[in-house]
Amino acid sequence: MSFKQSRRDFLHVGFAGGIGLTLPEFLRIKSAQAEQKYYETKEGTAKSVIFIYLPGGAAHQETWDPKPYAPVEYRGPMGSIETNVAGVRFNEKLAKTAKIMDKLTVCRSMSHGEAAHERGTHNMFTGYRPSPALQFPSMGSVVTHEFGPRNSMPQYVCIPNQPNEFAGTGYLSSSFAPFSVGADPASNGFKVRDLNLPGGVDDKRFTRRRSLLDAVNDHFVSKEKADSLDAVDTFYKQAYDMVSSKASQEAFDLDKEDAKVRDAYGRNQAGARMLLSRRLVEAGARFVTMTYGGWDMHDRIQTGIERNLPSFDQAFSTLITDLYDRGLLDSTLVCVCSEFGRTPKINGTAGRDHWPKVFSLVMAGGGIKGGQVYGSSDAIASEPEDKPLSVMDWASTIYHCMGIVSDKELMAPGDRPIEIVDGGKVVKELLV
Repeated sequence: MSFKQSRRDFLHVGFAGGIGLTLPEFLRIKSAQAEQKYYETKEGTAKSVIFIYLPGGAAHQETWDPKPYAPVEYRGPMGSIETNVAGVRFNEKLAKTAKIMDKLTVCRSMSHGEAAHERGTHNMFTGYRPSPALQFPSMGSVVTHEFGPRNSMPQYVCIPNQPNEFAGTGYLSSSFAPFSVGADPASNGFKVRDLNLPGGVDDKRFTRRRSLLDAVNDHFVSKEKADSLDAVDTFYKQAYDMVSSKASQEAFDLDKEDAKVRDAYGRNQAGARMLLSRRLVEAGARFVTMTYGGWDMHDRIQTGIERNLPSFDQAFSTLITDLYDRGLLDSTLVCVCSEFGRTPKINGTAGRDHWPKVFSLVMAGGGIKGGQVYGSSDAIASEPEDKPLSVMDWASTIYHCMGIVSDKELMAPGDRPIEIVDGGKVVKELLV
């Protein structure tokens, strides 16, 4: 067998020997690169995602999957109401969301095996079970990796901040990290950090500084090529684009929104965060992760639900309606999830404990069918009864809606090709 090698290949082999790689090892790496599965990414039905994360483990029984006919120790202390889809009931505090059930898909058979907060959270943000060998990238960072910039907007935004380490870049370059808003949009005088010119810096001085920065960057790039330099250059470019773009500045400015719209969402954390999410995807952001509430209700679950759910209900129902009225729901995929559910039986302190065997999540828009329940839990909400939904299949379906093939391989450290999702399949029944 003969093959032709370029001068660059010989230089690479020489370099590999210098760092302790044998020729066979080097050729195995080259082979892995050559065999890397690649699919072209094209925009799908979902041009943007709003990923609403309820941290702590929201109880499915007290939200999307009430069990009104179960014994009281399983049913819990709260009632349920009919939605506008026959036979589908929600918790009594989801009265406004019940009126838009026809635009939602509720998945009641979500299941995984991780009962610890960190591990469950890793699952839901990355589509992977945690591994000690590799840090996997979040869905938001993968989306940023696969698509280019749009409208001078950061492609991946976290409101109010990156909620956990698993919402980050994992093994991907740090240039695909999220932009964190850095403040609660519900607070008085809300301003996004780093989005305004510093005091004393006018447009002329700003332009001069950018020219100087470009010259410095060109010098360093000519001397060294490294992820850290690429990331810094990307962050600076993104920051400058945002600072200099009136459209991007206005996207983050809730004062530009009509007072009636703000009132409809609710002038609270849930309302302000969901309204800002809508403004960002409307302006061009591709993936917005929004965090709301505290759902780790081991004690007095009724009190916790009554504290968190009404504001969520108002804001979420308004978000879906607002997206629909603006013609954005078909191109915006909205997900509501938590890291796991809660135990079937109420515990001794009137709460529920961690339970990953079955729980619920909600999807809407962006190519997802409305007005349906996918899967079911058993009579006491302890395990899937019908159509169990895995994290891998759910993540693959999200990627599919965005136009990303989930078994495409990205390159991890050590030149290891890693599938975006390992073994997931698209759930066709969820799609329009």
